[in-house]
Amino acid sequence: MAEYDETRRQLLVAGTVGLGSALYAANGYSAEMGSRPMPVNEGEVTGASVTFPPIHAETEQPDSPPPNPDAPARRVGFAVMGLGRLALENILPAIVQCKHARLTGLISGDPDKMRAIASQYGIGTEACYSYANLATLRNNDAIQVVYVVVPNGLHRDAVIQLAQAGKHVLCEKPMATNPVEAREMIAACRRANRKLMVAYRCQYEVYNRELAARARAGDLGDIQLIDAINTQNQGDPTQWRQVKQLAGGGSLPDVGLYCLNTARALLGEEPIEVSATIHTPENDARFTEVESTVSFTLRFPSGVIANCSSSYSLHEYRNFRVLGSRATAEIDNAFGYQGQRLRVSRREGQAEAKSDLNLIPRNQFALEMDHMALCVRNDIEPRTPGEEGLQDQLLMAAIYESARTMRPVRLPPVVKKDAFRGPPLS
Repeated sequence: MAEYDETRRQLLVAGTVGLGSALYAANGYSAEMGSRPMPVNEGEVTGASVTFPPIHAETEQPDSPPPNPDAPARRVGFAVMGLGRLALENILPAIVQCKHARLTGLISGDPDKMRAIASQYGIGTEACYSYANLATLRNNDAIQVVYVVVPNGLHRDAVIQLAQAGKHVLCEKPMATNPVEAREMIAACRRANRKLMVAYRCQYEVYNRELAARARAGDLGDIQLIDAINTQNQGDPTQWRQVKQLAGGGSLPDVGLYCLNTARALLGEEPIEVSATIHTPENDARFTEVESTVSFTLRFPSGVIANCSSSYSLHEYRNFRVLGSRATAEIDNAFGYQGQRLRVSRREGQAEAKSDLNLIPRNQFALEMDHMALCVRNDIEPRTPGEEGLQDQLLMAAIYESARTMRPVRLPPVVKKDAFRGPPLS
């Protein structure tokens, strides 16, 4: 009891000697900062960052480190173009979590909605633009990158105008509605000396990255088969994704593209042959212009076969499975915005063991925007540049051609690994 009273007395005098000093004195440390050990919960400052030593035993999963964001004035300024569902529900909330990017502008065709969103995020009227005055963005140095989130059929014109206005561009996938548009977008950004990145968020998402790293390191053995399925049951037939001129196609360029791009990114190879089948329900108002279900097979130079399926008329299911000679790995909800789970199955002794790998979750939209911000600041090529988007456009054109002719389509071989990607992510 006497020991308790003495500790309490030391804490009560903290108002005059400082709480930290009283706490250290109560624990037998000197009040002088230089003469005490560094407590594990205080951390250590290096430059503008704070780090902590491990607090748990080696048997436990490490804690997530502090974000250590850049100072606001140092972050790269982003404007978001197109204030629809994806922007409002995912992209704008994610930019608040960014370490290297910050919101500095909005672009919309709906002035009332833009005013409401601007008030929510503290954006002044001088940083709010309509689609008709994109050229005036040139006068706003606070906006360095524009994230284009308008319908697919509008990507080409938006990217070209933004590049001409001197802005780097992060463009939602699919990059365009056909290869011709994609090439024009790449050329426009190259002429303007602006960076163009396609928002392949799954290449930045932590579970997809972990599986790709394990596959490339040989942890699964020789990979021979990939299964990728991404389906959802579309509702309102009047939405722009059901209009071919705006969408470019149905489930393939929207949700099937994740299967295609994730298989390519995991292997680092390009397919040498594709074959495909398309099925669309008859007398369904949702599919008067675009397809519903696409099943396509990719054959890679190493011999890997990727069986991929997408649909707009099936219950939601998003799974990516990689089968190797030593182990099988799969990600549940692989292409969702959150909720991924990675499971690895392999032999352990006399048993077949299935292990769930629980990684520290990160917002994949924030990760891709932060990557673009660092590419702009450090003048490096994005991991998913316009060339990556063009390659998918070429492959989707081949998939449609195979489905139309009911024959496999051979593709020119690409020898180089990651031929259309920028430097590896750190």
